[in-house]
Amino acid sequence: MDVSRLREICLGFPGAFEDFPFGPETSVFKVRAAVAGGARHEAKMFALSSMDPDDWSVSLKCEPALAEQLRAANPEITGAWHMNKTHWNGVRLDGALPDDMIRDMVEDSYDLVVATLSRKQQEQLGWARLAHPKGS
Repeated sequence: MDVSRLREICLGFPGAFEDFPFGPETSVFKVRAAVAGGARHEAKMFALSSMDPDDWSVSLKCEPALAEQLRAANPEITGAWHMNKTHWNGVRLDGALPDDMIRDMVEDSYDLVVATLSRKQQEQLGWARLAHPKGS
């Protein structure tokens, strides 16, 4: 996986955009839905990467139980630096992990973040819950 591929994956989700709040060397990928009248909701981060080819990694949100399983099975996956290690994985992008696996982890991170948005925002993004609503 290279920098352009990671950027392409992250920006391929509805409402996703790249921001640089920590300077030009750190890409932060966020999701945000617009509301009627042009107002915007606060954006939420789903991926962060230094984009440093010498020490390239990405921080991704993950369900805690899955995060532990992934870390136990893959030395390239650890608790994310400067993040809540219960909910965020640091993933080394040195070629040891398959691109499809990285893409799935990015998508899971996006889904976890979008799941915290209001139903209206989710609908604006065209996102549907995977689980059945209560009572169905």
